[in-house]
Amino acid sequence: MDLSKNPDVAGLADTTELHRYAEALLVHLAADGSAPGLPPGIADVPGYWLAPAVEALILTLAGEDAMEPLSRAASLDEGRTALFLCLALAVAGHGDRIHASWLGTAFGDLSDDHPVTSGQRAVWLAAARGAYGPVGKIFVLRKLDAVAVPAEDALWLNALVPEEPAAVVPQALTGFPKLAEIPEISGPVQAAARLSRLRERCAEITASRQPAAVSKDATGSVWPDAEPLTVLRTLIGQGDQEGPLSSLRGHLLQDVQPGVEPHLAALALHVAAPAVKAAAESLLRAAQEPPPETVTVPVLGHPVVLRPEGPDRDSMQAAEHGIVTQTVPDRRGNWLGYVLIGIGVILLGTGFAVSPAAVLAGVAVAGWGAFLLWRRRVQEQADLDRVQARLAELHETAEGAVWALHEHARESLKRADAATEDFTELTRLLRRGPRAA
Repeated sequence: MDLSKNPDVAGLADTTELHRYAEALLVHLAADGSAPGLPPGIADVPGYWLAPAVEALILTLAGEDAMEPLSRAASLDEGRTALFLCLALAVAGHGDRIHASWLGTAFGDLSDDHPVTSGQRAVWLAAARGAYGPVGKIFVLRKLDAVAVPAEDALWLNALVPEEPAAVVPQALTGFPKLAEIPEISGPVQAAARLSRLRERCAEITASRQPAAVSKDATGSVWPDAEPLTVLRTLIGQGDQEGPLSSLRGHLLQDVQPGVEPHLAALALHVAAPAVKAAAESLLRAAQEPPPETVTVPVLGHPVVLRPEGPDRDSMQAAEHGIVTQTVPDRRGNWLGYVLIGIGVILLGTGFAVSPAAVLAGVAVAGWGAFLLWRRRVQEQADLDRVQARLAELHETAEGAVWALHEHARESLKRADAATEDFTELTRLLRRGPRAA
């Protein structure tokens, strides 16, 4: 029902007292389900639907015949009268006293091409909480089922189980995180994990629960949803005009998100069941994809091709060459040491004939040259040891990655079986549907 325009009360009798009483009435209904006494003459506003509607509500709450004021209110504004009574009785905890025809009039027709009005949403919420009993919930279910909602798998999947940013690392690959980042490996793992979470979310929504309480009589608290009271205040002219509306699909996507009241989520999941099943089938196909036969993964910073029989020889040779090139620094030649030794020998040869000082200088120069050659030999040995250690690490890591891939392949078979079981259970949950009571 369109509440954007309130009825024109110009020319009617003074409605101030009626509106003041109606506002107090809503406070009492939401607090404890009671209604204050109707002051004499307050409902005597000819031509205004709210006056006989309030009178009909008071009589209905008292268990008395309300046909006469109900007929007068309906003749003035049937839609607002039906919506007012449906929501007011629901807030008071007496939704079982409504007439089935009132729900049809108050709710109207749904369409995915048009926004859901605030009145429709309020009745929807009340019915989902069990305010009108099984009949009311079935009524809303049929209204929702009558609309062909487009089934974009990704939208429903993201609403039910938002995609987690953290990657899931298979147990077999915990020591090789780079392998877990390969799309052909991470894709099936992520799909299986998300399918499992989707099954858990659907099980949570469709789990058997007690009917939702709707009044202080049962819970000791006021009505839990803001929409019914907001719509009632708008109906009696005390609230804001109808604000921005959402589409039917928007409400359904909102209702299946984690943290939403489960009775409301159950209705939305029932409508979205075909799309959810299609999304689950896509996840199952992705989870059952076999691991790749050949993968290329960086090992010590060099790309190495891994095959079931072991690392690829050509890629390993290229990696070894790269390690040698990067590990061994480009050192200058050791000619200086030989030159110094040669000079030292000459000084020694001539020093015996010239002076003892030349002999000492020759020994010192030759010794310095020998030291340079020894230091260069030590550096070369250190370079060789470092290269051998890196090459050993390269081979050990590559072989370990191959064995990890073999273990991952065995885990993939178990993961595919678990995904099949998750899909079977999810399909059973979707067929079960929401509890009417």
